[in-house]
Amino acid sequence: MPVPVPQQRAVPAAEASSGTDLTLLVIEDDPAGTFSVPELSAAAGARVRIRAARNLTEAGRLLTDDVDCILLDLALPSGAETRGDRGAEPDGLATLKHVLRIAPRHAVLAITAEDDAELAAEAVRVGAQDYLFRGELDGRLLSRAIRYAVERKRADVAQHQLTESRLRAQENARLERGLLPTPLLDGSDLRFAARYRPGRSRALLGGDFYDTVRTPDGTVHVMIGDVCGHGPDEAALGVELRIAWRALTLAGLCGDELLSTLQQVLEHERESEEIFATLCTVDIAPDGRRAGLCLAGHPAPLIARQGRAAHLLPYEDGGPALGLLPRARWPRRQVELGGSWSLMMYTDGLIEGRVGNGTQRLGQDGMVAMINRQLSEGLTGEDLLEAAVTHVRELNGGELTDDVAVLLLDRDQDTARDTARHRAKNGDRGRSIPRPRPGQVSPAGAQRPPL
Repeated sequence: MPVPVPQQRAVPAAEASSGTDLTLLVIEDDPAGTFSVPELSAAAGARVRIRAARNLTEAGRLLTDDVDCILLDLALPSGAETRGDRGAEPDGLATLKHVLRIAPRHAVLAITAEDDAELAAEAVRVGAQDYLFRGELDGRLLSRAIRYAVERKRADVAQHQLTESRLRAQENARLERGLLPTPLLDGSDLRFAARYRPGRSRALLGGDFYDTVRTPDGTVHVMIGDVCGHGPDEAALGVELRIAWRALTLAGLCGDELLSTLQQVLEHERESEEIFATLCTVDIAPDGRRAGLCLAGHPAPLIARQGRAAHLLPYEDGGPALGLLPRARWPRRQVELGGSWSLMMYTDGLIEGRVGNGTQRLGQDGMVAMINRQLSEGLTGEDLLEAAVTHVRELNGGELTDDVAVLLLDRDQDTARDTARHRAKNGDRGRSIPRPRPGQVSPAGAQRPPL
């Protein structure tokens, strides 16, 4: 006989509005008619609607998304549906395991006889949210048990989703951290610092990318670029371009030849023809006093020399961004650096933030003025970059929506002279570098830049 379904009593409007209605699916087969679901009170703030199923096949048809809780009689005979689930388990648990398999997101209450306490406890261990004994079943207890089971299941699902999210985030972080560049500057007297902030929430990589390597002839090559867009696809393309740039640089390519080859890589790897990338490359001569500059639609670097205000390097001879023109050319411009200098390269995320509540942007002129103020305060290296990025965020009134990458190469003439004497004395080509003076950046090495 089916479970007698009680008539729901009239619920006052104030009482009905104080909670959310719940739907209970009862699965039991009681031929003697001795088991019935008591009337469920809505006094606790939630009215419970009841559906009844006499077997698992009927329960499968009635199990819809609006069901909040399942009340399962562990004495329900197991049928053909449970043959693949049963194994060596008792029939009651085989039925329960089948219900848990077909309803993984629903709360489940187990009903059993008073002398089956061990089976009831085992049911909770298998996956039920709670158990009740037939003899103590009344409306108030069942209402409370249903609400408890539903909330516990919701908490379990939320905790499971949170755990999965954390594991995915940790895996992504390990992957992205492994793709961040490691500067290869062993033997150079240049100091390196960088700051990197992806525009995407909870990401370590964005469409901005940079790298620095020293080739066997003593030339230091540095690059910074920006793939248009802010998603994971742009971040992946940025990593591909960075790795390609490092490989081509170590293979001896430079200037226009290198950028032309990078454009071919971009054209083959991008998802659509609208995707482009800006790029700035600088190759610094072994003596540290001269450099070659190539711009591909990218903002010009900023240079600060001892005793002079920081200013932008020439940008009139730049070429277009990579991926815009099929047979573009990128001229290489010679730049005199001098003895002691600091070279800052950046992406447009640093200069396109707002200034105040209006639409005015910081721009390159505003950035130059900001850097000069910070230099006058004695900031250098990591401290200078951190102060610059922090101040840009403050001017913007919050987090920047675009990716930001900024790096600093620094050369001190006295330190370079000490390094040269050290190498000459020891007959070493230069892995050991004297300690930097107070306020300078730590020597360049295999450390990844902090985020």
